[in-house]
Amino acid sequence: MNVTMRELVESFSQSVVMAGRRVLVFPSSAELGPVLAQLVTSRAEKAIGSHGRFTLGLSGGSLVSMLSKELLALSELDCSKWLVGFCDERLVSFDDPESTYGLYKSQLFSKINIPESGILTIDCSLPVNECAEDYTRKLKEVFPDDDFPVFDLLLLGMGPDGHTCSLFPDHPLLEETKKIVAPISDSPKPPPQRVTMTFPAVNSARCVAFISTGGSKAPVLKEVLEDGEASPFPAARVVPTKGELFWLVDEPAAASLTIQVERPGSGAKL
Repeated sequence: MNVTMRELVESFSQSVVMAGRRVLVFPSSAELGPVLAQLVTSRAEKAIGSHGRFTLGLSGGSLVSMLSKELLALSELDCSKWLVGFCDERLVSFDDPESTYGLYKSQLFSKINIPESGILTIDCSLPVNECAEDYTRKLKEVFPDDDFPVFDLLLLGMGPDGHTCSLFPDHPLLEETKKIVAPISDSPKPPPQRVTMTFPAVNSARCVAFISTGGSKAPVLKEVLEDGEASPFPAARVVPTKGELFWLVDEPAAASLTIQVERPGSGAKL
C-alpha cells in the first residue's frame, strides 16, 4: 500500500469513528446547561414512549449542580417514570460531602417527583468488593434481560487526567470485560474506595453524553477526541456499541481542538 492510499484509509477510518459522535461547543457552561437539560428530557420522553420508563446514569463533580439547576428550571418536569443509577460512587456515607448520591439528593432528588424506588444507591455499609457485587445485583434486577444494563442515557464527566467514572489511566480496571460494576480500592483521586461501571456497561448505553468544561481539560480533550483509540486516556474508550455519543463542551475546554465541531447555541435540540 503506498502512502497516499494509507492516508486515505486512515482518513476514512477517522471519519467513521467521528460519524458516531457529535461534539458541540458552547461559549460557556451557562449556554451549555439548557441544552443538557433538553437532551435529558428529550431522551426521557423517547424512552417512556418506547418502553415505559427512562433509565438515567449519573456522574458527580460539577455535573451535579449544573444538572440540578437546569432540570429544576423546567416548569413541567415529570420524573415519576425515571429510574436513576450512578456511573460510579464513592464508598462514603450518604451525608459525606463526597457522596454523589448525597449531593443529588439535597440538590435535585428532594425537589422532584422521582419515587424513592426509582433511585438505585450503593450500600455504603459494605466492604468495597461486596458493595460492587451488591450494586451489580441491583442493576441486574432492573435490567433482567440484558447481559450489561442498557441505560437510556449516561451522563459522564472527564477529569484533567482523562479519567471517566472511576476508571483511571493505567489502572487494571481499564481491561475489565466481564463485570458490570467493579470495586476500586486504590483510586488516585480521594476517596480511595469506590465502585464504578466498567467500559462494557458504559458502552452498552443507548446514549452517552460527556459534559466537559474549563480550560484545564483542553489538552486532554484534544487527545481524546482527535487521537481516538490511540489515546491513552480512559475517556477515549467510551464508544457506545450501538448508541449515540455526545460531547458537550465549553469554549475553554475546546480551545485546542482542530477537528470540526458544532456550535449550536443554547436553544439547540438534541
